[in-house]
Amino acid sequence: MQSKFLIKFLTITLLVFSLNAKAQHEDHEGSPEQVDIKSEIKKDIDHHIKDSHSFTFFSNSETGSHFGFPLPVILWDDGLQMFMSSEFHHGETVAKSNSNFYKLYHSKIYKTDAAGTIEYDEQNHPSNIKPLDFSITKNVFMIIVTGLLMLWLFGGMAKSFKKGPIVKGAGRFFEPIIVYIRDEIAIPNIGVKKYKKYMPFLLTVFFFVWFLNLFGLTPLGVNVTGNITITLALALITFLITQFSGNANYWKHIFWMPGVPVLMKIILAPIELLGVFIKPFALMIRLYANIMAGHIVLMSLIGLIFVFQNWIGSGLTFMLSFAISMIELLVALLQAYIFTMLSALYFGFAVEEHEHEEAH
Repeated sequence: MQSKFLIKFLTITLLVFSLNAKAQHEDHEGSPEQVDIKSEIKKDIDHHIKDSHSFTFFSNSETGSHFGFPLPVILWDDGLQMFMSSEFHHGETVAKSNSNFYKLYHSKIYKTDAAGTIEYDEQNHPSNIKPLDFSITKNVFMIIVTGLLMLWLFGGMAKSFKKGPIVKGAGRFFEPIIVYIRDEIAIPNIGVKKYKKYMPFLLTVFFFVWFLNLFGLTPLGVNVTGNITITLALALITFLITQFSGNANYWKHIFWMPGVPVLMKIILAPIELLGVFIKPFALMIRLYANIMAGHIVLMSLIGLIFVFQNWIGSGLTFMLSFAISMIELLVALLQAYIFTMLSALYFGFAVEEHEHEEAH
């Protein structure tokens, strides 16, 4: 627990230092038209919550230098195009691959000419061709890192159990959590006869979401579970498992609910069918909105330190930011728990057996 507090303190300190450096840089410019500090804060928040084609730890606004490492750019445009994101120089230059030119503009890659021309439509949106982008972005990189971390942790636990009944190392911390998911989530919601088939997914999604949420609270600045495409993919997996697991009773209660008048059956059928799609949609939005809101609130509170520009306001805002960051540690675990719990509940609905028709 002390290590988590230290990580959060370092996170806020680094964010404060970064915003303060930018604010001091703008003050030293001496221009009569100073850049609005609120606009600068909004820009930093947008940069934090968006995905990126390079992994940047921090930037120096005075020298324009960035500290991090590039990631592979993989495009499909008249064939496979591959190069490193360092070719873009953080959007300042044009990348060339097999006589094709590409420009990084607002975190998206567009096909352009050697001069990097971006054309716009009537709504002032870029009209350049966007090739199919299969790049290893910062979010994808963190997903791979999290997957490898889980393989290492739980692979080590499996090897430890082969040697004896008592797990060693980090497994002593994770074993009670695994037992809790089995005894308090899987068995009560799915049933003692069928829960084992769903345990691999429930354990995977719980630790996957939890670890990614924790990574999002570090100075690395990743926001994977705050990306709606990631939560969509997780919710879609739960949806597919639920539908393919559905037995005859599950579909009967959707399209022709037993124990109710025929007229009510006709009315309830489209409502129940709509509920089939609302459930995974709620999973997607709940995880995305909570994580995204947490990042925005925390970054906004840190930005207020430079808006007040006095010891009282800045000090109180810093203390509030630190308190919110502690709450975010709980939210990271809570959201993983809720996603796993609801997934198990949906699986239980799909495999539930009814020995007789119930009166509704």
